[in-house]
Parts: sequence; C-alpha cells; structure tokens
Amino acid sequence: MATKAEDEQQSQAGTGRHQEVGHKSLLQSDALYQYILETSVYPREPEPMKELREITAKHPWNLMTTSADEGQFLSMLLKLINAKNTMEIGVYTGYSLLATALALPDDGKILAMDINRENYELGLPVIQKVGVAHKIDFKEGPAMPVLDGLVQDEKNHGSFDFIFVDADKDNYINYHERLVKLVKVGGLIGYDNTLWNGSVVAPPDAPLRKYVRYYRDFVLELNKALAADPRIEICMLPVGDGITLCRRIK
Repeated sequence: MATKAEDEQQSQAGTGRHQEVGHKSLLQSDALYQYILETSVYPREPEPMKELREITAKHPWNLMTTSADEGQFLSMLLKLINAKNTMEIGVYTGYSLLATALALPDDGKILAMDINRENYELGLPVIQKVGVAHKIDFKEGPAMPVLDGLVQDEKNHGSFDFIFVDADKDNYINYHERLVKLVKVGGLIGYDNTLWNGSVVAPPDAPLRKYVRYYRDFVLELNKALAADPRIEICMLPVGDGITLCRRIK
C-alpha cells in the first residue's frame, strides 16, 4: 500500500507530466507513450508525414496538430472501412489530411475545410510532392455554410464514408446535426479532443489554461449528446487527446 509521501510524489509527478509543447497523449507515463511512438508509430510513419510533422513542430501553434499515433490510427481505420469519399473539418497544416489522402484509393476524395489557408499551405508542398493533392478539395472559411449547402441537396445525404472533425469545439454539436445526415448508414464520424486535455474530469476549481476552461463545457455537452443520440453507435478512445467514433446506424 502506498504511503502518504508516495501518494504526494505521484500526485506531483502527475501534475507536471506532458507539459512539453505539442504533446497530446493522455497516458500516465511519458515513457510509455514514447515506447508506443518509437516501437509502433515512427518506424511505420511514411516519410512525407514525418516531413510534415517536423515542419509543423516549428509552428507556434503546433499543439493544434494531430498526434502521430492518432494519424496512424486514422490511416488504419480508413483502410479497414474502405473509405473513398471523406470530409475533414479543421485542417491546420494538414497532418491528418495527409494521413487520409495516403490511405484513400487514387480516386478517393476529401472535402477539407479550414478558416486559415496560410496554415494549410505550409503543408501543401509535401502533399503535392507525394502526389495526393488531386484528392483534396480545400475550402477556406467557416464550415457551417458549406455544410448547410450540402444538406440542402438531398443527393449529398448519406454520401460520405468518413468525416473527421478537429475544429472549433463550440460548434461540434452544430456540426453533428448536419454531419449525421451527410455520412452514410454504416459510415463513421470522428470527433477529436473529446477528452480535452483530461479536463473533462477536472474539478470546477481546477487550475486550467483559459482556452481549456472555455471549451471544456462545450466538450462535455457534446459527449453527453453523443452518448444519448439513438442515430449512432459510439466508441470513445484515449488516443491523442481523445477521439470519439460515431457509426451511423439510422
């Protein structure tokens, strides 16, 4: 049984872990996460994705990027479901976008949306160099008008195999009401950051960074809504910063 001193030491260690910029793992041990990366992820990471990951690491907002282990997970998932027509809301420099583009067949398509083209263009040369840019239809600006336009045309209902959302958390629920119509029955929607730095279980008075505290309530609201939505089956996974997969069933 742990002594009080040991408990305090573990608590202090827990408070300080995963503080390095860009680290998104929720694992209790930095060493365990590093083991996953070095044993399973980095040896199999395609060279273009490594190049883009290193470019992104120099960007001041690099914490926004998809983690390498999550990129590997998305790639495997897309291949397992034989995805062909996909959507991504929130692109940043394009790490998850590149993972998707590489996983899709040559005639696969990705409708990609982000409010910042400049960030997307940081990764675009890598995407072009590897020969997958033709799969991407990038639209700069808010996603909601694009989604509303898609929903208005019934030809788009049930037309997407996979949709990945890593954008403004305060709009996730609004996105969901549109995306559940656009994804096919049996298709998947993946919502990123659903464990939100672990803050979903933090006490109300916990010392949180301002942006973490601001968006936490939106993430909690989303998680509750997804769990109660009869149109989908869900699976929440502690990959990266938490990803919830939603499989449309009706």
